Parts: sequence; C-alpha cells; structure tokens
Amino acid sequence: MSFSVSTAGSGSGTTRTSLEFGRTHVVRPKGKHEATIVWLHGLGDKGSSWSQLLESFPLPNVKWICPTAPTRPVAAFGGFPCTAWFDVGDISEDAPDDLEGLDFSAAHVANLLSTEPADVKLCVGGFSMGAATALYSATCHAFSQYGNGSPYRVNLSAVVGLSGWLPCSRTLRRRMQGANDAVRRAASLPILLCHGTGDDVVAYQHGEKSARILSSSGFQNLTLRTYEGLGHYTIPEETDEICRWLSANLCLGGT
Repeated sequence: MSFSVSTAGSGSGTTRTSLEFGRTHVVRPKGKHEATIVWLHGLGDKGSSWSQLLESFPLPNVKWICPTAPTRPVAAFGGFPCTAWFDVGDISEDAPDDLEGLDFSAAHVANLLSTEPADVKLCVGGFSMGAATALYSATCHAFSQYGNGSPYRVNLSAVVGLSGWLPCSRTLRRRMQGANDAVRRAASLPILLCHGTGDDVVAYQHGEKSARILSSSGFQNLTLRTYEGLGHYTIPEETDEICRWLSANLCLGGT
C-alpha cells in the first residue's frame, strides 16, 4: 500500500449521513481500572487486529477499546472503498485535509471515552491512519473544539501514535499563536510518537516533521522514538517502549 494519489476527496457529501462504524472490540482490565485507551487501527484494517495484541500487553490496569472505522471510498486507492477514519490521498504539505472525516472520527473516539468512570484517565492512540486520527484528537483537546468549532469535551491524559502523521499541520502553529489556553493544554499533554526509518508507506520524514510541528506549536511534553530500519509494522521493542511510557506517564500500578 502506498499513499501516492496527488489529491484527496473530502467525502463531505456522505461523511455524517451514510457512514457507519464497524464492530468495537474491548479488552477489559485484569486489575484495578485506572486508564481507558481507545486504539485506532490503520487504513483497511479492523479493531480486532489490534485487540489481540493489546490483550498481551503487561498493563493490567488499562481498558482498551478498539473500534473499527467506517467503510468509505478512499482517494489513495482511486476511490475504492475500505475501512478508513477519513479520506486521504497524498501525505504531503499541499494535500487537502478531510476535516469533516477527521471531526467525524474524533467525535466517535470522544463518545467512546465519554461514558468511562470519572476517576479513570482517558487516552487515545493508534497506528498509521489511526495515529493521525489520535494526533488530530490531541489538537482538538488543546483547542477544546473540533475543526468545525463544536466543543470537544474529553480531557485526554496521553496520546500515542505509531508510524503516523499529523493532519492539518499547515495551520496548527498559526492557530496556536495567542491561544494561551490551548498552549497550556498542549504543553501538559504527554505524547509518544514511534516511527521506523524503513517505513515505505508513511515515510519516516512525515513522522519526524509531525513531531517538530507539534513541539514548536506548544506540545512540549512529546517523545519521538526512532527505530532504525523498521518498516510499516510494529515490533516487540516498540511495544515494550509503549508499555513503559504509558506506565510512567499515567502512573499505572501493577505492571
């Protein structure tokens, strides 16, 4: 799979009216419930693919929610339908962002988290396109609103992105200028980004540039982990780092 199409359709005519999310898979905590993490799969995948891996993580205090994206036409595949959190063509500085699709999926994540207990820390993470959606949710958290201006009411405690990129990167720094409350919320949100230098689907340069833009826009509590030669997949070294990072930043007990 390669993101090589030069333009992306917006999907604006169908996003809210006809798209339905697929099955959601839940991995319940084996110990005291301290955190809930919505984990988002990549393009063309489904929630169950990740729930099986996440169940093996040594994080007994975490509840994992793994939704499945709607099936929609995707510009990167010439309009062929597959599961996708938003429409995408080319990952580049000039490619258009499917704001409506991003808002639609970010709102679904927020709705999944909104029913969690008040004393539980709320997080979002993902792989590839799922990571892009997670990072978009991080910006919604900072601004306390979606791209369309509707209020974003979930208080995120951490965000994790593997082999992904930052949507709407062109406008983020400009939007953050003078937005003191947004800068404060951004600075206090821990973000972990992991990317392999051998990624031939979402090139490492996109992940590295996303980290730079986030940091310069006010997301100062950001960690970028680079994996030499790693392609567009995950490895035990990376998942071990995720578990250590989540345990430390969410102050989880009993790992």
